[in-house]
Amino acid sequence: MSTVAAARYGKDNVRVYKVHRDEKTGVQTVYEMTVCVLLEGEIDTSYTKADNSVVVATDSIKNTIFILAKQNPVTPPELFGSILSTHFITKYKHIHAAHTSIICHRWSRLDIDGKPHPHSFIRDSEETRNVQVDVTEGLGIDIKSTINKLTVLKSTGSQFWGFVRDEYTTLPEVWDRILSTDVETNWQWKRFPSLQDVRDNVPKFDATWETARNVTLKTFAEDNSASVQATMYKMGEQILASQPLLETVEYSLPNKHYFELDLSWHQGLKNTGKDAEVFVPQTNPNGLIKCTIGRADGLWKSKAKL
Repeated sequence: MSTVAAARYGKDNVRVYKVHRDEKTGVQTVYEMTVCVLLEGEIDTSYTKADNSVVVATDSIKNTIFILAKQNPVTPPELFGSILSTHFITKYKHIHAAHTSIICHRWSRLDIDGKPHPHSFIRDSEETRNVQVDVTEGLGIDIKSTINKLTVLKSTGSQFWGFVRDEYTTLPEVWDRILSTDVETNWQWKRFPSLQDVRDNVPKFDATWETARNVTLKTFAEDNSASVQATMYKMGEQILASQPLLETVEYSLPNKHYFELDLSWHQGLKNTGKDAEVFVPQTNPNGLIKCTIGRADGLWKSKAKL
């Protein structure tokens, strides 16, 4: 005898572009997103009995995303995700949970002759601002905000020594090295009781994103890093301290290696140690360091305890 242990379905990779036009100034602002909405509820019979009467068509989900984007602000994405997910559990009585993921693609306003252009933009990096919004009937709204693909590098100000050395170790200790990574960091908000509670806190979403990004960049640049672990912890504790509504901050940082290249074979050319100028960027393998920073005073709880 079999049963459905878990199931959710929906529409993925819905591309949405919205433009806001300021009629007074002529300035336009653009937003581009990739949206995924997945639904849960009393849908088991669609799997076990071929009963489509419980299925909200994924095409209808796609259409709903476009219509709600027209009728509502799409920024901050934490709000738009909450609007989407709340809509589905309110509209359909048999849907009890909705999960919305939003990837915000980066468009930066062009500067032309030293002035911001009113309607022209540039994709200046692959960095994205992401959110995950999970709305569960009777429980509330859980929001996780993310910075992803923020690529950074510094040519000095990083070291790594004093680590375990045994019969498996070949890595030399270094007191000055290149440090580069693709930053992925997210922060989990406290559970919001309702959509109105999310609306009441709208200014905090953009402000916290900006703080998290600035803290990440400033700490990366200025910290004389003893390790990726030590630097990411400093980042996380500052972000957590800046916003009381956050429960945790998480970092995932690949250590993208740049290896010295010995060129002494060519006429004794010095290119190692203090003379190193030419390096070889490595694609893989790479280090991967993760950390979740929570509140030591016990003010945050895991979702399992709520």
